Amino acid sequence: MVSKKKRDILHDDHFKKMIKLDKDKVLLGSYASYEWMNDPKHLLFKMSRYKFVSKMLNGKKNVLEIGAGDGFASKIVSEVVKNLDLCDVTESSKKQYEIFNVEKNKYFIHNFTKKKTLKKYDGIYSLDVIEHIEKKICDRFIRNIKNSLKKNGTLIIGQPSLSSQKYASKYSKKLHVNCFDKNELENYLKKFFNNVFTFGMNDEVVHTGYDKMCHYVFALCIK
Repeated sequence: MVSKKKRDILHDDHFKKMIKLDKDKVLLGSYASYEWMNDPKHLLFKMSRYKFVSKMLNGKKNVLEIGAGDGFASKIVSEVVKNLDLCDVTESSKKQYEIFNVEKNKYFIHNFTKKKTLKKYDGIYSLDVIEHIEKKICDRFIRNIKNSLKKNGTLIIGQPSLSSQKYASKYSKKLHVNCFDKNELENYLKKFFNNVFTFGMNDEVVHTGYDKMCHYVFALCIK
């Protein structure tokens, strides 16, 4: 049993660390703030997707997130990889990240529907992006991502399933122009990658269960 004196010392040390951290308080960006105020469970579900990515890319040297938004959940991945770069297509997202995040990973503007990156990555992940890419330019989007990967690099795509869209908000339905079910996503990505593995997700649980009941779908691709 820990003595009262030692317990008090441990408590004081912890409290001092908390005071020190108080100077570097993490503020939520507009995206995360909106979800926390309006649908906090959804914010937690979204963060659990980053946990899955962190498990799959653990130990990678150079990793890129496509469509990082305000970058709030990116820390979950940055803790387990050597270097994490972030990118998005809008300056407003970059500014959100620079204002609200304590961590300062490299964040740049890049549009994968137009070109690949000059830098090659060991791992790339893109969550909740592909459903916003019009079908007629989606091939170019995936091909440019593939060409930004090193040999044997890993790509993780995450998107809400096609079957979940009947429950989506009107706003989401307008923006989600390119949803797949699990089998469709796997077959589509096999046009570009020899090895594609798909997983379903419901709330925080990743699984290989019945496809049509998945609310979210992951595809893990190896170049």
